[in-house]
Amino acid sequence: MQSWIPILNHGAADAGARSREYAHNGFMLLELRAENYAVIDHAIVLLGPGLNLLTGETGAGKSILVDALALLMGGKASAEVIRHGAEKAVVSCVFESTPGAEAVLEANGIDMSGAEIILRREVMLNGKGRVFVNNQPATVAVLRQLAPELALVHAQSETLSSFDQAQQRVLLDRFAALSTEDVARAHGQWKAAAEKLAEMERGEQERLQMADLWSYQSREIADARLKPQEDAELQSEKRILANAEKLYTAAMSAFEQLYEGGGSAETTLRSALRHVEELARYDTRFGPAVEQLGSARAMVDDVAESVRDYAESIHASPERLAEIEDRLALIDRLKRKYGATVDEVIALGESVAQRLAEVEDRESILRGLQAEVETARAQFVVAAKALTDRRQKAAERLAKNAEKQINELAMKVRFDVTVSAQVESAHWTAQGWDSVEYRIATNVGEPLKPLDEIASGGEMSRVMLALKVTVEDGARTHQTRVLAAPRTLVFDEIDIGIGGRAAEAVGNKLKALSRGQQVLCVTHLPQIAAFADQHFLIEKQERQGRTQTQVRLLDETSRVQEVARMLSGAVVTEASERHASQMIAASR
Repeated sequence: MQSWIPILNHGAADAGARSREYAHNGFMLLELRAENYAVIDHAIVLLGPGLNLLTGETGAGKSILVDALALLMGGKASAEVIRHGAEKAVVSCVFESTPGAEAVLEANGIDMSGAEIILRREVMLNGKGRVFVNNQPATVAVLRQLAPELALVHAQSETLSSFDQAQQRVLLDRFAALSTEDVARAHGQWKAAAEKLAEMERGEQERLQMADLWSYQSREIADARLKPQEDAELQSEKRILANAEKLYTAAMSAFEQLYEGGGSAETTLRSALRHVEELARYDTRFGPAVEQLGSARAMVDDVAESVRDYAESIHASPERLAEIEDRLALIDRLKRKYGATVDEVIALGESVAQRLAEVEDRESILRGLQAEVETARAQFVVAAKALTDRRQKAAERLAKNAEKQINELAMKVRFDVTVSAQVESAHWTAQGWDSVEYRIATNVGEPLKPLDEIASGGEMSRVMLALKVTVEDGARTHQTRVLAAPRTLVFDEIDIGIGGRAAEAVGNKLKALSRGQQVLCVTHLPQIAAFADQHFLIEKQERQGRTQTQVRLLDETSRVQEVARMLSGAVVTEASERHASQMIAASR
């Protein structure tokens, strides 16, 4: 990743240390960088665990960083984000790796880089761009696949495409700790059986056309009655028969020199053995030599007997030789047609015989496959119905709890979670057949509508916050394994239109949510800012005639001053500082 000069004062080193300290305590976003992005020249934010809050004057560019992260999650890019005078905008981030993210990288042929995942995206003036994952070229599609495993961004500029019905179902299942393993297993069995049946039916006409060829091939190979390795054995026998006279002469000559002739090896060894035995009677040093010569004589006797027996077994047979040559010619012809070896020819014969059997027994096989499909279908239906029932019961609890949480955030809504079983097989998945939809009415007397029809980004962020808190509270009540969720949650302008107790309630909920997941939030309200674990100030400065946005991690003193500014405005008083200090202390 390109080395940038971080515009991060007062505690940047501490932030990095905290990020590293918590590097193995949960999956989270470690760094966010931007270069020539909107009004940002160069900026880096070193994030930590818990609640990370961004504050600053209106128009300072707080939401720009959230938009930059949304771009790294696969959001739509535009050349308009490039800083005036620059050729391209570059944004990047570093996440701790998750098992799900590693699986996405492996599926896309991207190597891991230690325990972290580095994302970088470049936007050019011509509207084109480049994507890199772990410094390897990638695509926006890969970013979108990684996004659910790393972060969920609720930015004002975003649509609800990242919170589609699949995400809504995941939240419901997490809330009630519902497992889809039984449904997934049944779906896999049904799908495999259905695909096998479809393949059988699709290939039936082709099989019938090939049946004559298979029949000929099977008959030709079967008539040959081949045996494994038969050609090697026949080649050996052929060599012996073709050279019978030479072999007989060689064997008998060897026998004569070893045993029969006057000067044979056996005769020489026998004479030498007598002399050495004579030596051994007077000098014991020759005892081992006697044994060695005796062994040599016995070995010569054995070899002589073997070559004599071999010579006697050789019988020249022109008839057998011709028979072998004919057989080898047949085998060679079959090997040229059906395989490089006899074993391959035999295997092909067995394969075409099986295909013929399938064609001939088509009706029986089809009936069997149809029965298998129906059995798997019935098993899936049972599992899917059971899961639908559990989801519908959980949906009632989720809707009730979420509505309560939402209404604590200065909203007055009705909230509902609908689970509809789509029983047509076209809708069957490894997660069941349910369509899960969250609906809301933000004003009294209005009908319930899908979430993507609610009024504003601020309302959407508050709804998402309440939902996340509700889901995490529900998940913690279950001791069983729950579904994994993104470890970094991002909320932009969550506090629009609220204040007082409602703002404090939002802060409390953000803090509660951050205990289990890293949270990054943009806020205007001191009641929320007081809850920060890491507090970043976004401010504009003029340098060399250009406006630049700076990101600064606040230490304790600066943090009190920023919360005091948020309380009192441009003029910070001692009273506002005392109040800010009390708010921060109370939030802990």
